[in-house]
Amino acid sequence: MNPTPTLASAAEVSPAAGAVSLERNRRRVALVILSRYGTLIGLTAMVVAFTIRAPTTFLTLPNFLNILNQSSLTAIIAAGLTMTLVVGEFDLSIGYVASFAGLIVVGFIARDGLPMLLAVPLVLLIGAGIGTTSGFLVTKVRINAVIATLGIGTILVGAGFAYSAFPIAAGVPAEFVQISLGKPVFGIPNPILIMVVVLAILWVILNKTDLGQKMQAVGGNIEAARLSGIRVDRVKMFAFATAGVCAALTGTLLSSLLGSGTLAAADGYLLDAFAAVFLGSATLRDGEFHIVGTLVGVLIIAVGFNGLSIFGAPTFFQPIFKGAILVLAVGLSTLARRYAKA
Repeated sequence: MNPTPTLASAAEVSPAAGAVSLERNRRRVALVILSRYGTLIGLTAMVVAFTIRAPTTFLTLPNFLNILNQSSLTAIIAAGLTMTLVVGEFDLSIGYVASFAGLIVVGFIARDGLPMLLAVPLVLLIGAGIGTTSGFLVTKVRINAVIATLGIGTILVGAGFAYSAFPIAAGVPAEFVQISLGKPVFGIPNPILIMVVVLAILWVILNKTDLGQKMQAVGGNIEAARLSGIRVDRVKMFAFATAGVCAALTGTLLSSLLGSGTLAAADGYLLDAFAAVFLGSATLRDGEFHIVGTLVGVLIIAVGFNGLSIFGAPTFFQPIFKGAILVLAVGLSTLARRYAKA
């Protein structure tokens, strides 16, 4: 027969079990900190490293404004994408919407002779219409959001080719170019000011309005939101329409910056926007999409690109960095959600 465990033997086992439990708790705390603050730690580490390597170039006011200016368009389109992700949907058409909007706004001005003050709002309205169409297909026709928005984006590519059969660089007024190149307030470029206004408006909508609470409720538990009386389809369509407006605004600013309408000019913003939004969802919150986090994600990408440019890294490093950031962003977001549920 095995002897009955004594108090001494139990006391010998207890410290070992306690040490294992303590080590496990430490590891869990470290992972929770990484999932919530890893993006901020990474951004700080990049800023410190780049400052040490190039103290007279990187950490200067002109370069800081340059980073914000370069990231402003990504921030605007990513903020619109955030709205769709908040309600639990995807929008893969935003890059195509931006390219199409940038093309037709120049066409309205240069070919059709519309005044700029009419052409720009009209293009934003078209962007809202495209987003609403995507939202209708997703909510009413019940097409998967990935398929619906990818299909809409492909249609816009064809429409852009059809529309571009005119000299899209001729007849662009200087006033239109000054939308992106102008610096009316203390030397701050217009895109930065527009970015601040757009992000502030969307932050207020998400955090300070009844509509924003409904959007978060829909994204959190759609069935519970529907049972509580929320008109889920309308909320989702609003999110898609907002993404369309932000994409159209991004395309307009890009065409203003280029001084012409260019096919596929903004298609690359899709990947940047997704990377920024998923990085943002792992910032300060447990895997939740929010505007402040999206801005942090955008800054991480912009600071990384700026540092690579300053140090003369080969061009092929940029897509490698962008792809790695996207994988890291989704990984951190998944980790944050896992520990939020735990």
